[in-house]
Amino acid sequence: MAKGKDKSRGRLSVFKGREARLNKAIFHILALREPLAIYDVHKEVKVQRGFRYTCYASVNKRVRLLEESGYIREAGFRKTKAASKAIVYTLTERAYLAILFDSINLEVLLARIEDHMASSILAEILDAISPTDAL
Repeated sequence: MAKGKDKSRGRLSVFKGREARLNKAIFHILALREPLAIYDVHKEVKVQRGFRYTCYASVNKRVRLLEESGYIREAGFRKTKAASKAIVYTLTERAYLAILFDSINLEVLLARIEDHMASSILAEILDAISPTDAL
């Protein structure tokens, strides 16, 4: 890679920066075992390699910010041992799409799709963005 080039260019913002690893861990946990409360997500995060000393406040903050960003949504409530209610969270379709985009190689995808499929994907993307967003 050339000197001064950004390694994360072309990556989604949810998978950039300091919080990228924790975001991926949260996504992975919720994709496998949703819906979960923040406490349960924190317990699962601490079991993963490299996250042993991750504090509850960090996971809580990440989950809340991911909810604000539209990647996670409230799925309801569950009763806790203390006889109160805890909000349980689940991934949104946007999160699953972000996981998919992060895992595929766009070069391979472009080489495999046919022209008619590429034109329909392009039309959908152009329809989804406004003219000012494209610039």
